[in-house]
Amino acid sequence: MANSAPASIWRNPIHFLAFGLGSGAAPKAPGTFGTLAAVPLYLWLLQDLSNIEYLIMLVVTSLVGIYLCGKTSKDLGVHDHSGIVWDEFVGYWITMWLAPAGWMYIVLGFVLFRLFDILKPWPISWIDKHVHGGFGIMFDDILAGVMSLVVLQALANFVF
Repeated sequence: MANSAPASIWRNPIHFLAFGLGSGAAPKAPGTFGTLAAVPLYLWLLQDLSNIEYLIMLVVTSLVGIYLCGKTSKDLGVHDHSGIVWDEFVGYWITMWLAPAGWMYIVLGFVLFRLFDILKPWPISWIDKHVHGGFGIMFDDILAGVMSLVVLQALANFVF
């Protein structure tokens, strides 16, 4: 199904942020495009933060995301519109917390996060179906990010 992004994402700064700086307007696979848009932000702004600074950034962007996603969802009258991808930004950034440097980990983190976000293993699937509003939109991707983080750390520490 094609994504039909509303024109408001280009006029309303809250919608623009919720739609991942416009990346969620992609006609197909907006979640994947949203995650792709999170990668350069990670590279340019986040990867060099200290562990505590990064954790603070994750808390702030998660809390801001609850508001952005909830407000945009309510304004559009659609729970978790496919173009709302701020949650993918934060989920990917969670995946990359404490990740070793290098493109292999950036790509591996991307793949792991997309797999968890798309496949939605339990309890992500339960949360996606039963927890609503801005918190629900964010929380399933936060959990996908945490699961991806654990797998990425296990691979980095025990395989590579």
